[in-house]
Amino acid sequence: MSDAALSPPQTATRAPGRFGARIGAMPPAVDPALLVDLQGIPVACISDVMFRLAAGGASLRPIGRSDLLGTAITVRVPPGDNLMVHKAIDLARPGDVVVVDAGGDLTNAIIGERMVEVAQAKGIAGLVIHGAVRDATALRDARIPVFAAGVTHRGPYKNGPGEINFPIAINGMVIVPGDIMVGDEDGLLCLPIADGAALVAAGRKKAEHEAAVSPLSAERGWIDSTLHKLGITVP
Repeated sequence: MSDAALSPPQTATRAPGRFGARIGAMPPAVDPALLVDLQGIPVACISDVMFRLAAGGASLRPIGRSDLLGTAITVRVPPGDNLMVHKAIDLARPGDVVVVDAGGDLTNAIIGERMVEVAQAKGIAGLVIHGAVRDATALRDARIPVFAAGVTHRGPYKNGPGEINFPIAINGMVIVPGDIMVGDEDGLLCLPIADGAALVAAGRKKAEHEAAVSPLSAERGWIDSTLHKLGITVP
């Protein structure tokens, strides 16, 4: 058998654009009409109709504004490095939300005031950082929402590698480029674009029901019924 036959095959992982160092195509923007329909629906109501199975985690909090809504542009970076985040901001369109998986590490900030200023000027709809940010005072006053897992004064590195526009996961919530990102004071949620219209309709119906039915007039018999099923006797 020849040496060539014993050599490992030359796979795509050995070529430029390999896993961990690649930039994918920009996804289609979410239908603006669908985003208009989403406005004003609490994230909690959408979460309820998604059976409460999707969440970005309680650590992701708004630094300032919280009304986040737009098309997901995904980024994966090593902890503390923001080279690919800079490129994603350059690529992003008005109405896009740049969503960064930085591993949740809080040692170094991924973005700060200057990057947010660029994002604002481009009309980007928001930034989500599964990691830390800095320049908190400026970010609180920013015109666009910034969600992050923490704040630190230590700045980032710019060495790479990283990925743009490939699926990521934040605390178990999978985000595919082109999905819908929505956020408010309760946190963040990703709506798969394939289910977007159905989830928006169901979320609005849930919100309208909660607005119409006062908790003071709601039926309460379910509590004792549930306790009875558990074998708990109510004195």
